[in-house]
Amino acid sequence: MIDWSDEDVMIRDAVRAWVDEKVRPRMDALDAGDLPPYDLIRDLFRTFGMDEMARSSFHARMEKEERAAEAEASAADSSGDADEVSGVSGGGANASLSILPIVELCKVSPGLVTAMGVSLGLAAGTIMKRGSVEQKRRWGLDLLTMDKVGAWAITEPNSGSDAFGGMQATARRDGDGYVLNGSKTFITNGPYADTIVFYCKLDDGRDPRDREILTFVLDRGMPGLEQSKPLRKMGLHSSPTGELFLSDVRVGEDRLLTGGGGTGAQSGKESAKANFVTERAGVAAMALGVIEECLRLSIDYAGKRELWGKPIGDFQLIQLKLAKMEVARLNVQNLVFRHVEMQRKGRTPTLAEASAMKLYAAQAAAEVTQEAVQLFGGNGYMSEYHVEQLARDAKSFQIYAGTDEIQVTHIARDLLSR
Repeated sequence: MIDWSDEDVMIRDAVRAWVDEKVRPRMDALDAGDLPPYDLIRDLFRTFGMDEMARSSFHARMEKEERAAEAEASAADSSGDADEVSGVSGGGANASLSILPIVELCKVSPGLVTAMGVSLGLAAGTIMKRGSVEQKRRWGLDLLTMDKVGAWAITEPNSGSDAFGGMQATARRDGDGYVLNGSKTFITNGPYADTIVFYCKLDDGRDPRDREILTFVLDRGMPGLEQSKPLRKMGLHSSPTGELFLSDVRVGEDRLLTGGGGTGAQSGKESAKANFVTERAGVAAMALGVIEECLRLSIDYAGKRELWGKPIGDFQLIQLKLAKMEVARLNVQNLVFRHVEMQRKGRTPTLAEASAMKLYAAQAAAEVTQEAVQLFGGNGYMSEYHVEQLARDAKSFQIYAGTDEIQVTHIARDLLSR
């Protein structure tokens, strides 16, 4: 794949027109954090029939699973195609349909994609991979259609990159259920989430680092569950981020996700690792959108802004900046094209491949946005000019879904283990 197909271009142009009509006029409210993104995302789903596609795919899948003789067979059958159902990472022939909206949305508001991706790809994706048929019907469809908002809660104040080893949230057995305690931070959609996929450790008396990791599904308003107001942060203001506090939250076995071929620590860790691959590969598409927009804006500005009687684009140092942006665009686009082709062939990147994609794309987006701000000079530092927002937003790519340093570790460990 060396370019988008004619059909892809039609999809891209349609999404671009929707973005110009619905998102660009609301950029100030989104970037100020005054406008939660969810109604816009739902409008996107309705406009392009994504909600009906998700609904049709979900019902077909549930009918197939319910015909299976045993629940274990249903879980095994479902584990391989959760990305197709999630509506974010896509799969098969629909790969471009899922990637192109990400690219176009990130040209204007990367936070919209973050909010959507976590709700669909991580919260819904985990339930559709690890849940029973009953659990999928209970929570899955509302998330896949964006009728409800999902959050994926793994990060804690004292764990950060050591998500599993440093995890302190606990689940204590209590009769036929569990009592959950702990806190989570930097949780995308946390303030507004209706459904929360919550990771914690079984409090069984063993050393905390050796305990099993369990995954539960929680609902807004449960006694003992507190969702904070949106946190203030450097960028991605259109993606609400918050904290979760659990104090003796009582849950039954019906909220424990144990499917997908494992239980306890194996199920919880493998579930999270699979989501890391999906999330990290998706950052490349997000970075492409940011890079393309910065390059477009920079070319336009370099042709119009004059110094000493001529456009600044005539100066070689400005030309060097534009050339480096184009190199970054081509490289990140090739990573995205490779990912699309892998999806069309039913292949999933390894954790190392996804980490390599994320590492390069995140760094490229951060460098391009900083160069764009520099090219614009004083104007680039003003919020009136869009490159200022994109520079703040792009920095997050090097932090969430695993920092640059963690990506290096995962890549190197994979290389050394061969």
